Amino acid sequence: MDKSSLLKRFGKNVKIERIKKDLTQEKFAEILDVNPNYVACIECGRQNMSLGKILELANALGVEIDTLLTFKD
Repeated sequence: MDKSSLLKRFGKNVKIERIKKDLTQEKFAEILDVNPNYVACIECGRQNMSLGKILELANALGVEIDTLLTFKD
């Protein structure tokens, strides 16, 4: 797996969990106190993130960090 594929798979997991919580990108961005464009970049796989930021995302979504870091084909 290359970096681009990893970021896209991670972004897909974030999007799935956000939708499960019935959150728009705008509302999720508000919860994280970031710009909605930042959330869009994460979900599209264009935003590389630190482990600390990934933990913040998981906490905001109410999921374990491994939920976001588990990739299924």
